[in-house]
Amino acid sequence: MTTDTADDQQLIIRGLRVAPIAAPDNEILKGIDLTVGKGEVHAIMGPNGSGKTTLAYALMGHPAYVVKGGEVLWKGRNILKLSPDKRARLGMFLAFQYPTAIPGLSVASFIRSALNAKLQGIDKDPNIDPTDAVKGGVSMRDFRNMMREKMALLRMDEGFAARYVNEGFSGGEKKRLEMLQMAVLEPEMAILDETDSGLDIDALRIVAEGVNAMLNPNLGVLLITHYQRLLNYITPDQVHVLAEGRIVKSGGKDLALRLEDEGYGPILREAGLTTDLPDEALLVPKAPAGAELEAVESAR
Repeated sequence: MTTDTADDQQLIIRGLRVAPIAAPDNEILKGIDLTVGKGEVHAIMGPNGSGKTTLAYALMGHPAYVVKGGEVLWKGRNILKLSPDKRARLGMFLAFQYPTAIPGLSVASFIRSALNAKLQGIDKDPNIDPTDAVKGGVSMRDFRNMMREKMALLRMDEGFAARYVNEGFSGGEKKRLEMLQMAVLEPEMAILDETDSGLDIDALRIVAEGVNAMLNPNLGVLLITHYQRLLNYITPDQVHVLAEGRIVKSGGKDLALRLEDEGYGPILREAGLTTDLPDEALLVPKAPAGAELEAVESAR
């Protein structure tokens, strides 16, 4: 069943409880409530082990996790009842923290296959044949032009398209490929799982510039990060602190700056949570030397 309401413009998460399938009684997410609208950027921050990646994987249907309760509404559907490919066809996208290598499959073939699958739609309209430009598909010429345009946006050499997916890629190249997929597929709700992980400042800036170039009123972004540094480049509308499987505090960019100054300890105590870790172990990792200065200069 689908509806045409204002909720079609929002990803609505209500009471989401998730456990690993290997230990189904050990819930990692213990009741997540969150709404992300199109045109908005929401950042999720939290200590190690708080459930950030579990949230990303659960939203896209990773088979290693089981949903114990709650619902996730997107475009009038409870997507928890849909397979991962149908969630992607419905305009959702996940950028992985640790992308997988696929030897023998070129970047161009991989992305074209994904684009063709998305063009078929969630219900696979029999009148659409993505391999036929006359029947709703993208011609090879148009696809090549699209790839060149998006690769230029991300400052990627055109030879990148002929390489095998993530095989021999540096950390920065893997993250840029995730951004290239996002640029070509044009999702309406993008979940970026620690896209800044393992990047030096130059690669971080290029990835962030690519994300910023794609932001538009038809795209919502759930940005999961362990660092405040990424938020020097991508300005969030809201910042949420995830701890012990729940969102314990929400605010604006100032909340991320407070976390960088104070760490998670004070906020966890304010939320009534106790931890055996000292505050020093709950500090937000700092950006590499010079990152803050470069972020300020790039904003001028």
